[in-house]
Amino acid sequence: MMHETHDALQGVDLNLVVALDALLAERHVTRAAARLGITQSAASHALARLRDLLGDPILVRGPRGGMMPTPRAEELAPQIHRVLVDLAGVLRGATWDPATMRRTFRIGASDYVELVLLPRLIERISRLAPGVELWVHAFADHGDEELAAGTLDVVIGPPRGSARPAASYEKVLFDESFTCILRAGHPLADSRMTLARYCSVPHLLIAPRGTPGSFVDDALAELGKTRRVALAVPHFLVVPYIIAGSDLVATIATRVAARFSEALGLVTMPPPVQIPKFQIALAWHERNHRDAPQRWLREQLLAVAAEVS
Repeated sequence: MMHETHDALQGVDLNLVVALDALLAERHVTRAAARLGITQSAASHALARLRDLLGDPILVRGPRGGMMPTPRAEELAPQIHRVLVDLAGVLRGATWDPATMRRTFRIGASDYVELVLLPRLIERISRLAPGVELWVHAFADHGDEELAAGTLDVVIGPPRGSARPAASYEKVLFDESFTCILRAGHPLADSRMTLARYCSVPHLLIAPRGTPGSFVDDALAELGKTRRVALAVPHFLVVPYIIAGSDLVATIATRVAARFSEALGLVTMPPPVQIPKFQIALAWHERNHRDAPQRWLREQLLAVAAEVS
């Protein structure tokens, strides 16, 4: 199809298309010349070439000396004008309307991000751009390869700062703190969570990459303390359900704890050790940096992140 288009246009002066649009709009050679910024002689020459190209007189003398379009010209006029409007839009970066956009965006995110951001995001997208579809994917190694290849449009996860590849961007969305959760009947549910008690009970660890260690363990190590991890899981959202049916303690993101504590009858407590907050950031590749729909998607994510903050 591409070769057929090129073959059909080979040898055609595309300036003639612009001239045809002006001639059909003005129906007057002199006025068309003024509109095009050329001489009347050049406009007459363009009309002659167009007549030869199309095999049609295009404009003929009317009953009072004016020029009238032929049936072929009347058929061409709206088509030619629409082509030029579309071409001008492509060349200058066409305006677009999210309300009529039909597009699929692919987002790399963990189940934590899905819980915190997706409910608000899909409500917002459905309202502003009902033709947009969101596909959320798991990703490995920070999603750098997926962003570079274009299989993911954005990745939402921990910020990487100077470790992020040069051809990508990131923006911090919000900070997150930690909260301890345990079932209502847990032996420690009615007592103060001291550091000694915290270290004496079995814990549930969220290990997305299947490796030991966490912010919690680092904070304990600074105090010369350790804890026993009885269960490690790769996902956030299963944790509250396990806690509700066991004597394990989990130290999880505060926003997750808040979502499940009332529904599952969980007890929440501040950790007895100071744990640094972690951040969630939005990352994207340079290939999408200036694309208008991609910018719009990032703006929606930033707006939703501001709401949850």
